[in-house]
Amino acid sequence: MQAALFSGKTVLVTGASRGLGRHIAEAFWRHDADVFLVARSGESLAALCGQLVGNGRETQRDGHFAVDLAAPDTPARIFDALQRFSGRLDVLVNNAAIVGPIGPLEENDWAQWQKAIQVNLLAPVALCRLAIQRMKSQGGGSIVNISGGGATSPRPCFSAYATAKAGLVRFTETIAAEAAHYGIRINAIAPGAMNTEMHDAVLRAGPTLAGESEYRKALEQAERGGTSPASPAELAVFLASDAAAGINGRLISAVWDPWKNLAAYAAELARSDVYTLRRIVPEDRGFNWQ
Repeated sequence: MQAALFSGKTVLVTGASRGLGRHIAEAFWRHDADVFLVARSGESLAALCGQLVGNGRETQRDGHFAVDLAAPDTPARIFDALQRFSGRLDVLVNNAAIVGPIGPLEENDWAQWQKAIQVNLLAPVALCRLAIQRMKSQGGGSIVNISGGGATSPRPCFSAYATAKAGLVRFTETIAAEAAHYGIRINAIAPGAMNTEMHDAVLRAGPTLAGESEYRKALEQAERGGTSPASPAELAVFLASDAAAGINGRLISAVWDPWKNLAAYAAELARSDVYTLRRIVPEDRGFNWQ
């Protein structure tokens, strides 16, 4: 992919002030995009934008908006601010997320459980809705949703986070089918286990709340190092680019899937259920139940 891959295009990234979101913002900026960055900390966003400007081309534009996705009216406010920055939107990356309450469901703070659903599922859904409306009028666009642990398998003691991420993946598949004829592609990324604030939250929760297995995995990850954010960031760039034109409605792992060569298999992928959520039936496991 060329450095000027997104020249003249506007990319909106949520949760952009740190961690994976920061790497995603930097990756699109390197590919010549105009970026509009959203996070809770205005100070961190301003610092990041200052850094980007110092490493970009004169024609590139950056903007930021500090806001909390926990408020139901936040998506509309984001798009109002985006309109003041740019009259178009070519790429939306829904990256912002919170881990939510850790521990058994019956012991979770219910307000915090609902907040995790709002931030991790309802806010991205609302942003997708607004983005599709904008992209339809432009003749197309791309949306990338960031999935996470618990989307494809049970994750005890993280019920709010896992439920939201599983919902986000199935939403991605569903809306991708709806929006395809408008030239809009929507995919999801499984970024891998990174050493982020969420990882630190598991360590702080300890084995009693997080569970022995989850806590042990977090300790091992801290010792050996987690997935580099650079890989899922470049995957986001790929999925948003014309190189991935044949890829839609899929959950792609930045760690395990051969995404760098995936464009070569786009036709086969489109005819299959590969990289999608599905129900496993007895025959899939060699059982013949009558």
